[in-house]
Amino acid sequence: MVKLWRTVQGTPVNRETSTNEEPTESRKLLGRLRDTLATDTEGQERLDHVTRIIAESMGVEVCSIYLFRDSDTLELCATEGLKAEAVHQTRMRMGEGLVGRVARTSRIINTPDAPSERGFRYMPETGEEIYSSFLGVPIQRLGETLGVLVVQSREARGFTEDEVYGMEVVAMVLAEMTELGAFVGEGAALAALHQRPAMFRGGSGQEGIAEGHVWLHEPRVVVTNPIADDPHQEARRLRAAVDELRVSVDELLATTQGADKDQLQVLEAYRMFANSKGWMRRMEEDIYRGLSAEAAVEKEQSSARSRMAQVPDPYLRERLHDLDDLSNRLLRILTGQGDDTGAEMPDDPILVAQNIGPGELLEYGRSLKGVVLEGGSVASHAAVVARALAIPLVVNASRITTEALNGDPIIVDGDQGIVHLRPEDSVRGAFRDKMAMQAEQQKRYVGLRDKSATSVDGTTVSLMMNAGLMADLPSLEGSGAEGVGLFRTELQFLTRANVPKRGELAALYSRVLDAAGGKRVVFRTLDIGSDKVLPYMKPTEEPNPALGWRAIRVGLDKPGVMRMQVQALIRAAAGRDLSVMFPFIAQFDEFSEAKAIFYRELEREKRMGHRLPATVEVGAMLETPSLAFAPRQFFEEADFISIGGNDLKQFFFAADRENERVRRRYDTLNTSFLNLIDMIVHRCAEARTPLSFCGEDAGRPVEAVCFAALGMQSLSMRPASVGPVKHLIRRTDLGELREVMDAARRSGLQSVREPVMDYLFRRET
Repeated sequence: MVKLWRTVQGTPVNRETSTNEEPTESRKLLGRLRDTLATDTEGQERLDHVTRIIAESMGVEVCSIYLFRDSDTLELCATEGLKAEAVHQTRMRMGEGLVGRVARTSRIINTPDAPSERGFRYMPETGEEIYSSFLGVPIQRLGETLGVLVVQSREARGFTEDEVYGMEVVAMVLAEMTELGAFVGEGAALAALHQRPAMFRGGSGQEGIAEGHVWLHEPRVVVTNPIADDPHQEARRLRAAVDELRVSVDELLATTQGADKDQLQVLEAYRMFANSKGWMRRMEEDIYRGLSAEAAVEKEQSSARSRMAQVPDPYLRERLHDLDDLSNRLLRILTGQGDDTGAEMPDDPILVAQNIGPGELLEYGRSLKGVVLEGGSVASHAAVVARALAIPLVVNASRITTEALNGDPIIVDGDQGIVHLRPEDSVRGAFRDKMAMQAEQQKRYVGLRDKSATSVDGTTVSLMMNAGLMADLPSLEGSGAEGVGLFRTELQFLTRANVPKRGELAALYSRVLDAAGGKRVVFRTLDIGSDKVLPYMKPTEEPNPALGWRAIRVGLDKPGVMRMQVQALIRAAAGRDLSVMFPFIAQFDEFSEAKAIFYRELEREKRMGHRLPATVEVGAMLETPSLAFAPRQFFEEADFISIGGNDLKQFFFAADRENERVRRRYDTLNTSFLNLIDMIVHRCAEARTPLSFCGEDAGRPVEAVCFAALGMQSLSMRPASVGPVKHLIRRTDLGELREVMDAARRSGLQSVREPVMDYLFRRET
């Protein structure tokens, strides 16, 4: 048998001296592959020729290439040695047979006796029963498996380490060429990549629907030259690029010595990988086997991504992610592509990214129609900014950054957490109809803008809007909201590298009050912790951050920032009404202590001669079930209470709102949850303390009208929800609805949703 994968005369490092070295068999093979791929032939013919070349070079009877025809089905697309009639007829599911196992696990299978292997499945139409040895290698790019490369022989033997390694190199080249469209032909398995419609299911980070075109936050690096003629030149290019990378990492470390521990750990990990001899050795070995410098880097990156998916330990997974990020930096140096590819942002951009910080997202601003993140969470910084910008956001859309290209048409359904990339006409038509219907409804709601949310039986509910940026305030007039029920103050802290100055905050809060035009604005003090960690604040390692050191707990333990923020709010009011609300109060003494700090600062400002607010209200957010059972004195001391529905619901049901597997099990109109809300309403009524509900459910018309029927006096929501909620309240008899809900609660129903929907439907018809 031809010995293909012999090593290149010892170690592949420092080979500048042997410029006349005879090409290895692997480089000869890759050269033949490149020549084949350069011919002006159809994709199927190229693929057939590739299998013949590999079989000849390996000295085996069979070489086959299987590619995915859909996300779960592999198809035999070309073969040398198996029956020709099996091509495009033999198919298998992910995990089925040895080929399916390679595809599912992204791991190589090398066996001298294929029929004895676990999961072996005989495909009679292929005629493979006479072949014993089997070597299957995943064809993958950046962790995404595109297919499987297989060689087989009659001789029962295991393939050597060099042969396996060489097959990996060939598989990598096949992945690159598949990506570049070298094997496009008839049928789904040979369809051009990045042209087929694709749907991604994620989580809803911000509601709304948008249609536009993809704008990649970090453009893909395109490797167009996977095979190189001169390995010495490629090795020199790689070393020069790695040297440049090392210098840039060292410079970053030198300029961020005052950064937090986590940031420094990431940079130290970058430096460790950049100086890793093993990383460098593996890439140089790939180069001396025939790959270009770029292809060698990407091969290592693909390996890292595959390992990332299989490592359960979160720390190790993060380190592999560091290596992945470092590889991207190295590729940009080698290709010279950088972040600026010369592409122009479309007029209707929908941002697609692995993840993004709040400052970067704010830089894009309202030019974006929507955002899709491969990572992220419903409570991440990006989600907070997306809500403030009122743009649809889908998080955890797995694999979208490897599939999407700049300019691809895309539809984002933030309501359902679904993304349609390159949608078919039928899908596009359905969403356009839905968007047109919503736009028509919004036009109807414009007529309600100056009318009150007064029900059929004469109950008036105050509808407020949520905000977090100055850019939100223009929506106050157009939405018909009566004021700002929640102004999130953490965005000004999250988007900066340092603590903002008191004067800067006072000026901002003053502009907010100016823009509100005399309408009430409720400022929530700094709500950080959990997943909202300030870049200049030392993070704490906590097993469950959502239940940890966050919000008011941070403010009371580290009162310096809290006192500074309170001073800024008092100075901003300067003769105007001021409403301040403390977040995440879990027990009475936390509120008492926070309120005492506020009034001490108010007295201090008076002594200093600063102009004081005309009136002051100090309230609390009720986000933990414990506070609902607080002593009566709490309800009497609080000037107002706002139920933080998002957190209260997740703690009440013990269901993380970022966990799709559990959060959808629990309904807001669940009888038990409504009983809790009802109790809070009664306790506030007894103490004559104004009560509001703030959160996503406040902006859902059916839920909102049910809260109003329970006696909720005020609801705070995103601006776009004010019209629909007001419309339904004005068409509903809240007394009748309360009777329907009470009857359902008495009957033992788990949720009142069905009888409520029946009642609302009967009224409409």
